Amino acid sequence: MVFVLIVTTNLIDRNNFIRVKDSVVSIYEDRLVAKNLILDISNSIHKKEIAVALTDSAFFENSNNGENKNIQNLISKFETTKLTKEESETFSDLKENLNQLNKTESDFVKSSYTSKDDMFKQISKIKKNLEDLSKIQLLEGSKQMSISKKAIDSVELFTQIEIYLLIFLAIVIQIIVMYNPKKES
Repeated sequence: MVFVLIVTTNLIDRNNFIRVKDSVVSIYEDRLVAKNLILDISNSIHKKEIAVALTDSAFFENSNNGENKNIQNLISKFETTKLTKEESETFSDLKENLNQLNKTESDFVKSSYTSKDDMFKQISKIKKNLEDLSKIQLLEGSKQMSISKKAIDSVELFTQIEIYLLIFLAIVIQIIVMYNPKKES
């Protein structure tokens, strides 16, 4: 009976530790890395926004293509993370808005940097997508933490049960060993 108890609780503990490990890996790979990619994309978009505000033609002639390549590289990396349904939809919107931004940038350059409103509108849409993705990272990270906490709580519960049963069995064994029945004469 003791052996079955110990094996059962160890199997349950092992399963819970696997859940904790998977949750921690998911938090790092799918949430923290994604959050960093979102920040990097935001920084590139912010550079574009400043260039538009300052009507910085040098930026669009010299640096913009590099920023676009950087953003595309970051998007490719983000695609490798595990996406939720909501995250996937928002990410699709972001990619569509980034494609539209490239077209708007071409029009902006052709207009001799005068049609700023369209640029600001498109940048605003992208910033909203990035903000939404950032919020999703926090929400999903919180869900993963909750999964880890439940698994750890389960491990603690089974450990306590195991300890109490072992104490009970030790007391029963002590009673059996010390019990000396009187012989009838």
